[in-house]
Formats: sequence, C-alpha cells, structure tokens
Amino acid sequence: MKLHEYHSKRLFAAHGVPIPRGDVATTARQARRIAEELGGSVVVKSQVLVGGRGKAGGIRLARTPDEAEKVAGEILGLEIKGLPVRKVLLDEAADIRQEIYLGVVVDRAAQRPVMMASSEGGVEIEEVARTNPEAIKKVSIDPFLGLRGYQTLALAKRIGLAGEYVRGFHRVAHGLYEAFLAYDASLAEINPLVVTGAGKLLAVDGKMVLDDNGLFRHPDLAQMRDVDEETSAERDAREAGLSYVQLDGEIGCMVNGAGLAMATMDIVKHFGGAPANFLDIGGGAKAERVATALRLILADPNVKAVLFNIFGGITRCDEVAKGILAAFEKVEPTVPLVARLVGTNEKEGRAILDNSGYRLSTAMTLAEAAQKAVAAAGGRLAV
Repeated sequence: MKLHEYHSKRLFAAHGVPIPRGDVATTARQARRIAEELGGSVVVKSQVLVGGRGKAGGIRLARTPDEAEKVAGEILGLEIKGLPVRKVLLDEAADIRQEIYLGVVVDRAAQRPVMMASSEGGVEIEEVARTNPEAIKKVSIDPFLGLRGYQTLALAKRIGLAGEYVRGFHRVAHGLYEAFLAYDASLAEINPLVVTGAGKLLAVDGKMVLDDNGLFRHPDLAQMRDVDEETSAERDAREAGLSYVQLDGEIGCMVNGAGLAMATMDIVKHFGGAPANFLDIGGGAKAERVATALRLILADPNVKAVLFNIFGGITRCDEVAKGILAAFEKVEPTVPLVARLVGTNEKEGRAILDNSGYRLSTAMTLAEAAQKAVAAAGGRLAV
C-alpha cells in the first residue's frame, strides 16, 4: 500500500527526521489559510500516488497567500496520469543548496534491507539507476544489528557530503530506517533530502510503500489507503481478500498461488497471448471466493477468454469447479473458458466442468491450457 507524501513525511518526523512546516488542504480557501499561517513563500504540491507531478503542473511555488489560493485552486482541478487531485500539501519553501537521495528498500536477493544514497537527488532514482548507476551507493543492513554508524558515515563520504553535515545525515538515516521497520514498509525514501542555506538537512519529499501483509498490525495506517489509485475491480478484490491486479491483455487468469499465477502469465505470453490480470485466489479457496474472482474477470470488457489454472493441494479441485459454476449462475459467460485442474479431486473437478453444459474446455498440462486459451481468444478454437 502506497502512502501519500504528507503521510510519509509525518511518519518520518515521528522518528526524528526533520521535515518542513506544512499542512494539507482540500480547498483553495483552506490553502490560503495555511499559507497565511506559514508566512512567506510556500510550495503547493498535489497529493497523488504517481511520479512526474512537477512536470504535470502539480507542484508550484506561491509567494503570497493570494497566490497560494489561486495555485491551489488550479492544482485541485487537475488530473495527473488518470488520478484526480483531491488534496494539496502546502510546505514552507526551503532554501535549497544541495539535493540528496536517501532510501531503504527490501533486497529480496540479500534477504535484508538495503539503504541507498545518491548525490543526484530530486530526480527519479530509477532514472539515475538507468543513466548513471555508479551514482547510487548502497549498504546492506543486518536485521539483528540494525543500521550502524560506520555505515552511514561510509554513505555520506561516498556521495561527497561535506563533513559538517555527516552528523545530521546519520540522524536522518537512522530515523528513516526506524520508520521503515516500525511501519512494516517495503520502501521508505526521501527524495530529495536537502541541505538548506542555514546548513540544515531537511526532508522536503517522502514516500513509503507498506507491506500489505503487515497492515493488520497498523489499522490506523490501513485507513490511509487512497482508493483512487485502485480500479473498482481491484478495490472489490481487496475487500474480498483476493490478490488482483488489472492488466491490459485479453486472457483472464484465475490461479491459486502467487508463484503459479506469475508462471501462468509468463506461459500465456510465451504462446503469443497477453494476460488481462494477475489473480491469486489463495489456498483453501471455497466456491464463494472463486465465484467472486470470476465475476471480477468477466467484468473486464477486454477479456476474450478465461484460463483457470488450479493446483489442488489445500484447494480442492471440485470446490473450485463448483465455484466456477456458481459464478455462471450470476454472471453468464460470453467468452470461451479453458480449465486446467490438477491435484486433489482433479477427476471430480474436471467431471463437474465437462458435464456443466457451458462453453468450456479442460486441459491436462499448463502448456496445453495456455495454447487453448490463446487460440480461443483469437477465435481459432471451438471449445
């Protein structure tokens, strides 16, 4: 789950990271009041969960409360990369002398957090990694020892930070790492972390991505979810406890298990098709959950065929088959369907589908199922 900038920075501040004075407005009049309270120039920043806000006109400087009200009204009327701007953050303008990138991310290969820093702050770190990867310096953090002082010192030196800022950098880095751990984040970054004219370090932007699996420990953070970022189908799937991501292909996929779901998408691509979604119904899925998942798939107008790939371990294949037929009672399928059921009660499951009377074909292997689904989506297979 992604957090807005203002949420992220407030969580950082709770762990000692210095941030600018500021507040959030949902109307131009509120923005004027905040600007008056801050005094002087303010930065008006759209709060949407996409990059490129500045290029889209979503980040602007205002020198007076009148200008802040005008600018906020204009930004609140924007739509950036398909997302409406419903809130703006007004921060006290900073006297920026140097911009740094600082972030913590989970390194799955190393199986531990990694802190990254770069002297090229203020731009997307992905762009830096692509054009100048040597500019990104990293240290791996032992989860039992935590972030050590010698590591933050090494990062500061490697990015060319002046000696008088090293102590402040150490405090910011430790605060960022503490926030990363405290909120079960998979990513926490400050971009940019700036050196001001007064010689202080200040986090003028912030981003956090939380691990959904840890949200049960943070019900207060779960309430911060921005539903505008999700499609209606993704929102319905989340509420039903399904892992679903909508894509732009034509073959709907319903699979049990995230790894198997990724493999299914890969093999669909291998045989010339394109998946319309990632959908993991999970282990032990009963008929009701399967029915909900199928309704989500069939609601996508781009879907031309549906591929079911079920490995019956905890999940029984006959339960999945019953769920598919239960969904058909509520959502009449208008596209060809291909099912591969393997594992517990697979014969019973295939028999249920074969005798259903619907436009459905079964397959013994994943390759066979993917080929049938691709052919069906292209109108080349009668099923």
